[in-house]
Amino acid sequence: MKPFIVVSDGFDKNLFAELVKNPNLEVYPESKITQDKLKELLPKISGLVIRSATTVTADLLEMAPNLKLVIRAGEGTDNIDKKSCEQKGVKVANTPGANNNSAAEHAIALMLSCLRMTAQADQSMRTGAWDKNSFTGLELTHKTIGVVGFGRIGQIVAKRLSGFEPKVLFFDPFTEKTDIPYAKKVTQLEELFEQSDIVTIHTPLMNETKNLIGEKLLSKMKPTSILINAARGGIVDEAALLEALKAKKLKAAGFDVFASEPLPENSPLRNLPNLITTPHLGASTEEAQVRVGEMVLHQLDQFFVKGELLNEVKAK
Repeated sequence: MKPFIVVSDGFDKNLFAELVKNPNLEVYPESKITQDKLKELLPKISGLVIRSATTVTADLLEMAPNLKLVIRAGEGTDNIDKKSCEQKGVKVANTPGANNNSAAEHAIALMLSCLRMTAQADQSMRTGAWDKNSFTGLELTHKTIGVVGFGRIGQIVAKRLSGFEPKVLFFDPFTEKTDIPYAKKVTQLEELFEQSDIVTIHTPLMNETKNLIGEKLLSKMKPTSILINAARGGIVDEAALLEALKAKKLKAAGFDVFASEPLPENSPLRNLPNLITTPHLGASTEEAQVRVGEMVLHQLDQFFVKGELLNEVKAK
C-alpha cells in the first residue's frame, strides 16, 4: 500500500495538485480539512502536514497507529507534542527558513502601522471623518529597536530596517556577535526594554520563554514605545499587556499572535484602541507559501520514497 498523506491546514493549490500526482503517494484530495474529518482519517494516515491550526497531541497520536511523519509547514513546532511523537516512533520535521522573510516583513509592517496609526486612521475615514489631529504619528528613522531573539528572523528584521538608520539592541543567549554594524548585544532584557523605542519579539515559545514578557519588563518601557509580537502567542503575558496599554505605559502594540488562537470574540484585547491585531499572518504571503510547499513536497518524497528524513526536529 502507498503511504497515505493528509494536508490538514491548507496548501498552495498548484503545489498541492503536484503532490496529488506523485505516483508513490496516496494523497487525500483536499488540502484543508476540518478537525472532525482529520479524526476520521487518522487511523490510516502515514504522513501529516500541518500549519498552526492543527495541534498534534498524545491523544491524536493514539488515534493514528500508522503515522510515521509529521511535517510542520513552517518553522515553529510548539503545536506538536514532540516527546509523545518520539515515544511513538513518529518523526517530526519543519520547513526552516521558508517563512522567515514574510514574518520579518510583517513585524516591520506592524511597527509602521503602530507608529503612524494607519489602521486607526483608516477606521476613522470609513466613518466619514477627516481627523488629522488625532493621528499625529512618530517616525521610524533613527529609532532604537530592541530585538528579543536574534536568530534568522530577528536578524532579517534588523537588516531590512537598515534604510531607517536605526540603532539595534538584541538579546539572545545563543548569539554572541553579529556582522550588522549598527546592532549591539545586551546581556539583560531589562536594559533592552529600558532603552528601546520599539521592542520586537522573535524567539520561539518554550518553557523558558512562556510569559517571558510580563508586568516587570513592560514597566521598563518608555511611554512613547511600541511592542511588536509576530513570533508566538504566550511569550507575552496578555493580562499584563492589557493593563499596560490601558494605563498608557507604552504608546502602542502590534500583535499577530496570541496565547489562544483564534483570539476569542470576547477578548478584551479586541477593544484596545492602541493595539493593532492581525490573525497570525506572519507567514501568509504567496511567496512564503510556495517556498514552504516546495520544501514539503521534497521532504515527503525523500522520506517515503527514499527513506531520508530532512529537517528533523527532536524533543528537547
